[in-house]
Amino acid sequence: MKKILITGANGLLGQKLVQKLMGKEDLHLIATGVGASRLPASWSSGYTWESMDITDPDIVNSIVGEYQPDCIIHTAAMTQVDDCENQKEACWKANVDAVANMISVCEQHDIHLVHLSTDFIFDGENGPYDEKAIPRPVNYYGEAKLEAERLINKSKCRWAIARTVLVYGLAADMSRSNIILWVKKSLESGKQINVVTDQWRTPTLAEDLADGCILIFEHGAEGIFNISGEDFLTPYDMAMQTATYFGLDHSLINKADSSNFSQPAQRPLKTGFIIEKAKSQLGYNPKSFMDGIGILSKQLKLADS
Repeated sequence: MKKILITGANGLLGQKLVQKLMGKEDLHLIATGVGASRLPASWSSGYTWESMDITDPDIVNSIVGEYQPDCIIHTAAMTQVDDCENQKEACWKANVDAVANMISVCEQHDIHLVHLSTDFIFDGENGPYDEKAIPRPVNYYGEAKLEAERLINKSKCRWAIARTVLVYGLAADMSRSNIILWVKKSLESGKQINVVTDQWRTPTLAEDLADGCILIFEHGAEGIFNISGEDFLTPYDMAMQTATYFGLDHSLINKADSSNFSQPAQRPLKTGFIIEKAKSQLGYNPKSFMDGIGILSKQLKLADS
């Protein structure tokens, strides 16, 4: 029986991974996070829960040593970009030191490490990027995530890095919104919103990202893979498509550019990913952004019923 351990299982991607993996035969799923599980109670028979602080090497060594999984999918991270800029020590601890803990235990037990990274390791001058593009981060979050990649690259364990972009989706007990939910809620309440036209991304449905991580595991793949959506869009484009899908008032959406917003961390303007490697080597096939909105809409209806 194969064993997979997921870090950050309470988060959006973590929840999607648990949901997709818990029904698989001949697979023991170990879901971990800080504190108690916030996963739906109806799922509880499909996995083993362990409280694990990824920044504590003794706890990581103890729990991973007990289960000795074939693969760790490491989704846990500090991802709020402005918080990372303002709390550099906490960012480094969660996004670099914790990865060093994962590397150490994976080397010790010959575990395949699948690590989540980000488009924010790039400066946004020449997006969309392929896997061979040269990273050059413009904020501290990007610097920390790039350093984690460097540590993994130098490690002796079997590893894969799944880089992704602007993940959106719906999960249980969500503490954060996403652009679709924000636009929908704002327009339904008749609120004018300002949305930037000078940033470009390839937004990623959380279910697609989970599929990409699982494909990496199933193929035993190693190296760097871009796992994102394929549509190259500005946030303004995303807002307009959201309004179209839900039949909301487009005139409430105002064009803006990044200079209109004051944020602690600089954002790269033009990132997004070229995903040909994942498509050809893994069989990865993401949804369009409009299809992603449709999936989110169905999930909202189910949550409300």
